[in-house]
Amino acid sequence: MGHQDIPELQRRIAIYEDEIAYRDLFFLLYAPLKRFAQTFLKSPEISEEVVADVFVEIWTRRARLLEIEDLKMYLYISVRNGALRRMQQARRQPVLSLDEISVELISGDSTPEEALLTSELRLRIEQAVNELPPRCKLIYKLAKEDRLKYREISRLLHIQIKTIDHQLATAVKKIAHAVQFRLKKKTDQI
Repeated sequence: MGHQDIPELQRRIAIYEDEIAYRDLFFLLYAPLKRFAQTFLKSPEISEEVVADVFVEIWTRRARLLEIEDLKMYLYISVRNGALRRMQQARRQPVLSLDEISVELISGDSTPEEALLTSELRLRIEQAVNELPPRCKLIYKLAKEDRLKYREISRLLHIQIKTIDHQLATAVKKIAHAVQFRLKKKTDQI
């Protein structure tokens, strides 16, 4: 079950009120949506509530679900809006700048190439990613971890595609530099 199955799950929920399809959609997107909510809210509990509310809304509006053109994008935008509403309710200013948010990345062997990396090298890459500026790290996370397309990130964060391109190039450069530095250091010791 992958992201390419979302339109089929959407169809089954809308037409057949298929609870299994709804459950599959939930398990597919709950974790990345919760991590995304946490970039705004900092609280795992409130993030869970925001994402749960969005999924309840999806089931409540299931009869009109086929009117949504891109359900994955719709869910991300709903979570973002829900998170900002929660922040306003708490009488705190919503995050106005992408540079103020904190992003947590998860590690894992998502590709065969990454599985081949030594654990030390993988740790070095993780450290380099975690040292990226917040905006850069969020864009990197959405593109590489959540597998969002540039245009989706652009809509979600209200930034231009060339900005995404630039931020990802910066991220890749910094990661490559950290890895090269590590390898060079090791070679020098031999």
